[in-house]
Amino acid sequence: MCENLYHFQTTVTLLGAGPVSVSLMNRAASLAPLIVAADGGAGWALVHKHRIHAIIGDLDSVDITENWQNSGIFVHRITEQDTTDFEKCLYSIEAPLFLAAGFLGGRTDHTLAAANALLRFANKRVILLGETDLTFLAVPDLRLDLPEATQVSLTPLVPATGVVSRGLRWNVAGLRLAPGGRMGVSNEATGGRVHLQFDTPGILVTLPLDHLEAAVAAVTR
Repeated sequence: MCENLYHFQTTVTLLGAGPVSVSLMNRAASLAPLIVAADGGAGWALVHKHRIHAIIGDLDSVDITENWQNSGIFVHRITEQDTTDFEKCLYSIEAPLFLAAGFLGGRTDHTLAAANALLRFANKRVILLGETDLTFLAVPDLRLDLPEATQVSLTPLVPATGVVSRGLRWNVAGLRLAPGGRMGVSNEATGGRVHLQFDTPGILVTLPLDHLEAAVAAVTR
């Protein structure tokens, strides 16, 4: 992996090549107008005339010569094939938070790879955005302010035991969640503060997209 190409003090929107509606991209850009395309995501930006800051990836899905030459947009080809274009963006950029659109809802293998990247780059703060929900890796001391009956799903990428569980309809303290074992799908907030801790990193939290601002506050707190 190469050293960071960019250091930003603001939230960055990462744009992937998967399905992205204009409304979803506008939502992300309203919170993080600095946009970096992961390879084929540049094609979406070109079609929809979204200004992007840079393109990062192995560049096997975008015509750099025809569309981006002399555009003033930074283009970085990274040829190694040990990581996805999403991961290339994550290790090339330092930022306090990433909102990532275009990495969910398309090919299943791409969705799973994006989820895996959250664990592989657990030192980064990343929220994956879909059309109806969002997903992020639980921070060590997770505190979310959510209305009553908000769906909260907990998906283990590694075995992890709940240590603190407040504000959920079904308490997960003392429960061992694991791939191939117990899951935490379709839990609900009881209203107010949700407070969760696990004994090891590796729990994905999924919320309705309507609660993006609450997720941003939680992962950057």
